[in-house]
Amino acid sequence: MSQLFNHARLILADRVIERGALETVNGVITAIHEQPLPEGCGMDLGGDDLIPGLVEIHTDNLEKHLMPRNGVLWPMLPAVITHDAQCVAAGITTVLDALSVGDLEGESVRLETLHTAFAAINAGQEAGVFRADHLIHLRCELAYPDLLAELAPLIDHPAVRLVSVMDHTPGQRQYRDLAQYKKYYAKKKVNWTDDTFEAAVAERRAMQARYSATHNAAVVEMAQARRIALASHDDTDPAHIELACRDGVVISEFPTTRAAAAAAHKAGLWTVMGAPNVVRGGSHSGNVAAVELARAGLLDILSSDYVPASLLHAAYLLQEQAGWTLPTAIATVSRTPARAIGLADRGEIAVGQRADLVRVRAHADTPLVQGVWKQGRQVF
Repeated sequence: MSQLFNHARLILADRVIERGALETVNGVITAIHEQPLPEGCGMDLGGDDLIPGLVEIHTDNLEKHLMPRNGVLWPMLPAVITHDAQCVAAGITTVLDALSVGDLEGESVRLETLHTAFAAINAGQEAGVFRADHLIHLRCELAYPDLLAELAPLIDHPAVRLVSVMDHTPGQRQYRDLAQYKKYYAKKKVNWTDDTFEAAVAERRAMQARYSATHNAAVVEMAQARRIALASHDDTDPAHIELACRDGVVISEFPTTRAAAAAAHKAGLWTVMGAPNVVRGGSHSGNVAAVELARAGLLDILSSDYVPASLLHAAYLLQEQAGWTLPTAIATVSRTPARAIGLADRGEIAVGQRADLVRVRAHADTPLVQGVWKQGRQVF
């Protein structure tokens, strides 16, 4: 099957072709033309941007579909299919579904659905029912007592492309500010008194002291033995980056301070920040702004986190807000995340790459997805 995209503004990895054409054969890009081809040839994009399909390495968007209302679990495969549709409509053609292995909360949709979600994602991918490619990011909560028992039956699946180690114990990393921690849980309708709050913090700190170091060493060993990329999470200071480097981590997810991001950059780690942070103009938990890191050259990858549509929007916003070129901004949501998890066949518009493509039209400061192709087949 061959396709021709004509009169397109092509966003390559290092430059923009203002009006050109692109050819694909059997799902692979075979030719890039610096000028449009004669009228009537192929699909006329009318000057719309043609960018690579987006690569998302950390989204927990699935959770809101697994439990659309508090206490209401949705059937698993329909939930994943709906999540998949949202991702594709946002221009995402490769998704790493971030599944949390463990949770510090006693009752959690993450604990209830981990294994059934894992099975449904992989079964749906193998059966070809999704429009995007779905792979797995296992998020390991180090202070969770049963972490290793829950992780063991999952980590050998070939869909697992990223493992992150995280510690959400209050008083450090993302929740170093206990007032912000209490405020965050209040929004989730957790009504702590001063006494119950102090008791909860003490309990979670005790779990950290008992389990985190041992679990960290075990998870790192398991990932390295299987050559799965490792990420740290919510790094706050250079000491956290030193620990990450010791463990062979290649990605620093959501550093909470500029100092941590600078240390990660100096150490050669890819730095991931949330696209909602860019779109909203800052962190929802009072941490460093993604745009500040972008202006300082300390941002490598964007993640949509909990809003799939934020990924493309944030990339376009970086042009104005950080002074980036469009190719540099698009790389944060395509080529760089793909390479960070070992995917060399996608993520840029280049001959030989997969024909994962997104047609984008600007409306004010919001990019509108007009069409999406995965391996040359239109999926949106």
